[in-house]
Amino acid sequence: MCFLRRPGAPASWIWWRMLRQVLRRGLQSFCHRLGLCVSRHPVFFLTVPAVLTITFGLSALNRFQPEGDLERLVAPSHSLAKIERSLASSLFPLDQSKSQLYSDLHTPGRYGRVILLSPPGDNILLQAEGILQTHRAVLEMKDGRNSFIGHQLGGVVEVPNSKDQRVKSARAIQITYYLQTYGSATQDLIGEKWENEFCKLMRKLQEEHQDLQLFSLASFSLWRDFHKTSILGRSKVLVSLMLILTTATLSSSMKDCLRGKPFLGLLGVLTVCISIITAAGIFFITDGKYNSTLLGIPFFAMGHGTKGVFELLSGWRRTKENLPFKDRVADAYSDVMVTYTMTSSLYFITFGMGASPFTNIEAVKVFCQNMCVSILLNYFYIFSFFGSCLVFAGQLEQNRYHSIFCCKIPSAEYLDRKPVWFQTVMSDGHQQTSHHETNPYQHHFIQHFLREHYNEWITNIYVKPFVVILYLIYASFSFMGCLQISDGANIINLLASDSPSVSYAMVQQKYFSNYSPVIGFYIYEPLEYWNNSVQDDLRRLCSGFTAVSWVEQYYQFLKVSNISANNKSDFISILQSSFLKKPEFQHFRNDIIFSKAGDENNIIASRLYLVARTSRDKQKEVIEVLEKLRPLSLSKSIRFIVFNPSFVFMDHYSLSVTVPVLIAGFGVLLVLILTFFLVIHPLGNFWLILSVTSIELGVLGLMTLWNVDMDCISILCLIYTFNFAIDHCAPLLYTFVLATEHTRTQCIKSSLQEHGTAILQNVTSFLIGLVPLLFVPSNLTFTLFKCLLLTGSCTLLHCFVILPVFLTFFPPSKKHHKKKKRAKRKEREEIECIEIQENPDHVTTV
Repeated sequence: MCFLRRPGAPASWIWWRMLRQVLRRGLQSFCHRLGLCVSRHPVFFLTVPAVLTITFGLSALNRFQPEGDLERLVAPSHSLAKIERSLASSLFPLDQSKSQLYSDLHTPGRYGRVILLSPPGDNILLQAEGILQTHRAVLEMKDGRNSFIGHQLGGVVEVPNSKDQRVKSARAIQITYYLQTYGSATQDLIGEKWENEFCKLMRKLQEEHQDLQLFSLASFSLWRDFHKTSILGRSKVLVSLMLILTTATLSSSMKDCLRGKPFLGLLGVLTVCISIITAAGIFFITDGKYNSTLLGIPFFAMGHGTKGVFELLSGWRRTKENLPFKDRVADAYSDVMVTYTMTSSLYFITFGMGASPFTNIEAVKVFCQNMCVSILLNYFYIFSFFGSCLVFAGQLEQNRYHSIFCCKIPSAEYLDRKPVWFQTVMSDGHQQTSHHETNPYQHHFIQHFLREHYNEWITNIYVKPFVVILYLIYASFSFMGCLQISDGANIINLLASDSPSVSYAMVQQKYFSNYSPVIGFYIYEPLEYWNNSVQDDLRRLCSGFTAVSWVEQYYQFLKVSNISANNKSDFISILQSSFLKKPEFQHFRNDIIFSKAGDENNIIASRLYLVARTSRDKQKEVIEVLEKLRPLSLSKSIRFIVFNPSFVFMDHYSLSVTVPVLIAGFGVLLVLILTFFLVIHPLGNFWLILSVTSIELGVLGLMTLWNVDMDCISILCLIYTFNFAIDHCAPLLYTFVLATEHTRTQCIKSSLQEHGTAILQNVTSFLIGLVPLLFVPSNLTFTLFKCLLLTGSCTLLHCFVILPVFLTFFPPSKKHHKKKKRAKRKEREEIECIEIQENPDHVTTV
C-alpha cells in the first residue's frame, strides 16, 4: 500500500490519512471474513436465529402483562410535585378525614365524575329533576362509601348589572363523587367495581334522558383509554406488515427471472419481524410490562432493518457476476456492512442515552431500552439469518435457477421455440443486455430510472435554482415552527380519540376552563396567625385567587362577633372552643393540625384552598401559577407548598421530555466529531452533521406547525429522526466524498446510482407501512404517523433533491482526482511512445 504525498501537504495530514485508510480497510476485511463465514455455514446462521425466535417468542405469549400505572409511565419520575404530595399526605392523612369535600387534593384516589350538558340554548338549572335523578341513582349504588360535591357550573350567564354576580343560566354542571378507600387493597377492589358500575350507570341514564348529555369519567378511565390504543392498533399493524412485505417484494423484482430477488425482499422483512418478536420475548422475560407507546417499536425497527436488507441487495448487484457466489456474498458484506455497523452503533448509542438515568419519563426510558435490544438483534439477524438467505439465493442464481419457481432456466435456443408469454416468464435478461453493458443488474427498474432519467434531471443547471428556493422555503417553515414549540403535558394526547375520557376532557375544556383545579395551599411550619404582618402576608399570597380559607373565615367570625384575639392563647382558645364547634365551620377541623406541649396548644400546620381564574388555555396558566408560587415559598417568611394531583403530570414536563432528545442529539454530534479524523474523509462527517441537523430541525418545526406537541411519543420520534437521517445520508455522502470522477456532478450521479435504489426502496416501504396508522382512532397513533411521515419525507427530500444539488456547489473538490487522472494518462502516453520507438514493427498494433 503506497501513500503519495500531495505537494504542500503537512506530514500530520499524511499520517491521519494513513490511519483512516488502515481503519477502513481493517473494517472491510473483517466484514469480508464475516461474509465468507456466513456463506460457508449458512445452515448454522439460519438455524440459530430461528431457534432464538421460537424460544423467546413463546415466552412472550406466556408472560404478556400490561402496565397498570399510568402515572408511573408518563409523569416525570423525579419531580418536586411528588415530594410535595408525600409531605401533604404525611401532614393530612386521608384516613383522618371524615368529610370528602376537599380531602382528596393530595391523591386522586377512586372517584367518578359526570358532566350533565343541556341542549344548545337550554338552561341546565331548569333540568333539576334529571340532575337529581342522576344524583340519586349514583348514591343508591352499593359497594363503596361515597360523598359528592357539585362544585362547578359551566357555560354560566350572569344577570346583567348584578352586583352579587347572580347566575341567570348555565349550560352544564359537573358533579364529582369521591370514594373512601383509604388505601386498603380490599377497599380498592371495591372502589374499582364501583367505578365500573358507575360508568355502566351513566350509559344507561344517557339512554333514559335524551334531553341531557352525560359525559362520565372515573379514575381508571385514563388507563383504560390509554391501553385501548394497543387493542385498536393490532389489526392495523398487521396490515402495515402486509403492505411493507408487498412493497419490498415488488421493489426487489426484475424482468430478469435469474437476477430478480423478490423472495429476498420478502425474507428481509420477515427477518426484521422475527428479530422484533425475539426482542419482545426478552422484554417480557425480564418482567417488562407492555404499554401503548411500544406500538411504535415495529415501525422504528423496520425502518432500520429493511435499510440493511436493501443495501445488501444493492451490494450484491454491484459484485462481479463471474465470481463464485460465496465470494460475491463476502464482497457484498465488505461493501455494505461497514456503514451499516456504524449506523447501528449510532442507533444503540442514541437510544442507550435515552434509556439512561437522565431520562425522567418512564415511558421514554422503557421504549429506549426495548429499542436498544431490538437494534442489537436486528443487526445480528440481518448478517446471520438474511445473510444465509442471500447465500442460498446466490447459489440458485449461480446454478441458473428461476428466482421464483426455483426451476432450471432453459437455454436461449429452447426459449426461441416457445410462445412469447413463456419467454417473458422464463427470460434471464440475455436479450436485453447489449454488448456495451457489462452489468445486467442495471436493468432493475429503479436503477434504470435513476441512471437514465432522474440523475440527469436533478443535476440540470436550470433545476438547481428552484431547488435552492425550495430549501429556503423548507428552512423558513422549519424555523417558524421551532419558535412555536409547545409541551404536551396534556395526557389526552396519548388516549384513543373516540374514548369517553377524550369526550369528557373536550367538554370540560369548553365549559369549565374559567377556573383552575382546586390547589391545596399547605403551611407546614408553625406560624403566628394572630400577628397582623402574617395576616397581611397571607392575604398578599392569596390575592388573585378565590380562596376557601379557615383563616379568612375565622377573621370574619372574630370581626362579626366583635371579639379580639391579638395574642396566641386567645387566638387558639377561641378557635378551638368556639369557631370550630359551630356546624358551618366544623369541616375546617381537618385543615388544622394542633399540638399540645404541657398546657399550651400550638398550630403546627394548616391548609387552605385556592382557585385561580383562567382562560381557555387552562393547563398552561396552571403551570404558570405553579412556577410563580413555588419561588415565593422560599422568599417569604411563610413556609408553604402548593399541590394538586395534576401537578404530578405538569411539573417540569417540558424539560423532562426534551432532555432525552437533547442528550441523544448531543451523543450523535459527539460521536461524529470524535470520529471526524478517523473516517475515510473528514468532509463526509461534516456534511453528515449538516444534513442530520437540517432534517431534525425540519421535522421539529413542521410537526409543530402540524399541531403536534412535545410529548413522549414525539420525543421518541425525534430521537429516531437522528438515526433515520444518518442511516440514509451516510452511505450517499461517504460514496460522494470518495468518488474519483472528474466533477462533483459526476460524483453525485455515481453516488445516487450506487445507493439511490436502496434509499428509495426503504423510504417508500417505510412510508407505505405508515398508512394504516391513519385508521387507528387514537391521538397516540396520529402523533406517531405525523412524526414518522415527516421523518421519511424530509430524509427523502434531502437525499434526492437537496444534497444532489448542494454537493455540486460546495467542497470537497474533485480537482486533485482530475489532475491524478491526467498525470496517469500522460504517463501512459509516454510509455506507449517509448514502446513505439523501440518496436517500430508494432506501430500499427499500438
